[in-house]
Amino acid sequence: QVQLVESGGGLVQPGGSLRLSCAASGLTLDSYAIAWFRQAPGKGREGVSCIKNSDGSPYYTASVKGRFTISGDNAKNTVYLQMNSLGSEDTGVYYCAAMKRALLTFKIWSTPSGYDYWGQGTQVTVSS
Repeated sequence: QVQLVESGGGLVQPGGSLRLSCAASGLTLDSYAIAWFRQAPGKGREGVSCIKNSDGSPYYTASVKGRFTISGDNAKNTVYLQMNSLGSEDTGVYYCAAMKRALLTFKIWSTPSGYDYWGQGTQVTVSS
């Protein structure tokens, strides 16, 4: 049984940092791409970042490039999202998701329907 468990969310002031973790069980991480999505109130899920764990290739949406860093630890079966310089626009529920794809384009990795497994989400609130 595959499980993805997110942690690390919380309340942070603008300009602050958080590190999210996505712990995977029931799958071998290096065979999957793991993505982070976020969902703000009243909006759809937005692809934030993705990592192809077979070679460590990272992907980012434009609004987080230079601020967020995705990384994977295949030995711990965990993917991390380091988020710096947070702003109110980063507020939302953050989900990690897993898909088994070799070729990743922006459209492929940022489309929620392409993912096989999802975590339950962790809340990130950026507010003073």
